[in-house]
Amino acid sequence: MPYKSIEITNNTSVYQKTSQKSQFYRGFSTLNNTNPGSKLYDLALIQQDIINQFNTKKGSRVMNPTFGSNIWDLLMEPADDRTRDAISADVTAVVTADPRAVPTQINLTEYAEGYILELTLVLVGTDQSANMTLTFDQNIGLITQ
Repeated sequence: MPYKSIEITNNTSVYQKTSQKSQFYRGFSTLNNTNPGSKLYDLALIQQDIINQFNTKKGSRVMNPTFGSNIWDLLMEPADDRTRDAISADVTAVVTADPRAVPTQINLTEYAEGYILELTLVLVGTDQSANMTLTFDQNIGLITQ
C-alpha cells in the first residue's frame, strides 16, 4: 500500500484556509453592554485583548511587567525619527504578541494629534479575518472603529 504524499510547509502554515467557523476562543468583556451576556469569541476576543494591552501602561501590571504599551508616553514626545521608530516597534510588539492571530497588515499613519493604526488580523488555522482601526489621540485617547 503506497503512502500518501505529505507536503511539509514552513511557518506560513498559519495561513492555511479552513472553513471552520466554530468558536475556538471564548471570553467576556464588561465594556460592551450591547453584547448579551458580554461573551466574546475568536477575533472579537482577540481584538478586545489587543485594545486592553494598548490601554495598559507597560510596567503597571502586577506580576507581568512586560504587558502593555508605551505608546501613550511616546505620543507626547517630539515627532522625530527616534520617536516614530519607538512607536512602530511598540505597536508591532503588541500586535504580534498574541499567538492566536497573525497580523497580515499593519499600517501606522501619523496625524497632527497622534497616530492611526490600521490592522488586519487572521485567526490562526482558519479563514476568519478582521480589520481594526485604532486612533491614538493626545486629547481624546483611544478611539476604536
